[in-house]
Amino acid sequence: MHAPSPIRRPFSALRAMLHNEASGGLVLMASAALALVVANSALAPAYFATLKAYLGPLSVLHWVNDALMAVFFLLVGLEIKREVLDGRLRTWPDRVLPGVAALGGMVAPGLVYLAVNWHSPETLRGWAIPAATDIAFALGVLALLGSRVPVSLKIFLTALAIIDDLGAVLIIAAFYTAELSLPMLGGAAVAFAVLFGLNKAGVSRLTPYLVVGVVLWVFVLKSGIHATIAGVLLAMTIPLRLSIGKPDDPTSPLHKLEHILHPWSSFLILPIFGFANAGVSLAGVTGKMMLDPVTLGVALGLFLGKQVGVFGFVLVVVRLGWAQRPAHASWLQVYGVALLCGIGFTMSLFIGLLAFADSPELEAETKIGVLAGSLVCMALGALVLRFAPGGSRPAKVAAARPNP
Repeated sequence: MHAPSPIRRPFSALRAMLHNEASGGLVLMASAALALVVANSALAPAYFATLKAYLGPLSVLHWVNDALMAVFFLLVGLEIKREVLDGRLRTWPDRVLPGVAALGGMVAPGLVYLAVNWHSPETLRGWAIPAATDIAFALGVLALLGSRVPVSLKIFLTALAIIDDLGAVLIIAAFYTAELSLPMLGGAAVAFAVLFGLNKAGVSRLTPYLVVGVVLWVFVLKSGIHATIAGVLLAMTIPLRLSIGKPDDPTSPLHKLEHILHPWSSFLILPIFGFANAGVSLAGVTGKMMLDPVTLGVALGLFLGKQVGVFGFVLVVVRLGWAQRPAHASWLQVYGVALLCGIGFTMSLFIGLLAFADSPELEAETKIGVLAGSLVCMALGALVLRFAPGGSRPAKVAAARPNP
């Protein structure tokens, strides 16, 4: 008589995300490298002409940046909702360290960019470009380092990047919105109200949400707010069955949609975005262009701003006793992760396209700055983590209590 097979517990969504994001980051690196090669080869005219070609009402590039990336932002919204309500960011103590790190990692790079561009008013609009971290790229680098990096640091980086993504979404909505169309905003509000009603009515089938979500995307596209915000709004209405203390509920609509979208986002949407937006001709790049305010501000914001903001803020909150250093991680390893936070590829390019939509020259400078800053952070971060000694588990910090 055979012993009954043990029941297989479903993988947690966080572990699945770490795996997908890491391997997807390697694919994203390859697509960005391919774009650079193509943009500087005999295929360059065909490459740029294809991106400008129109398919219906939008160009190929706009379909990628407004439609495909709305699906990516839908996934970002699902991850934020799940982690805040049912995951690593469920309680305030869980949010302190990655939240403070994310805040420092957004504020410091923006200040560095503003300092470089202070006397160039036409480029100040790009202040948020170096404020974003590319989780796929960063986890891709960690995947290459294998067991040299403690799992606690990977979880810390993931939580930090999720909060960072939320900050990027808010920045896009608040600072990179064109002239608004009130009728289209009204239509978007009605569509969102329908989605909210479906949630409150207990509808668990995904099809109605996705159909109304497409309608929401059309209204948002026409409203003046960037179309990708529709993906985040849709995510906020997808039902989530809480599974606190248990593995993720595989029947929860949010978990089902998240697991469906992950491979498409990691292995198709982000690589297509990278290929469509990383291609920049290096033929006219000179030493002077590398010192232009946008290029220098973005590169220094990613390299200097990110490491100072992330590592500096983490060091302060740990020294104050408000949070613990990630378990089994040394300070040098934390610094290595802070360097990896300077890889700003996807979100930085995306914000740059919004900031300088009417200036191809500034867009090119943005791409060069993003690529330069990200590559330096990637190389130095990997080098530090490759040779950094591991740390012992930090002593548990006693919860701060008010004096009686």
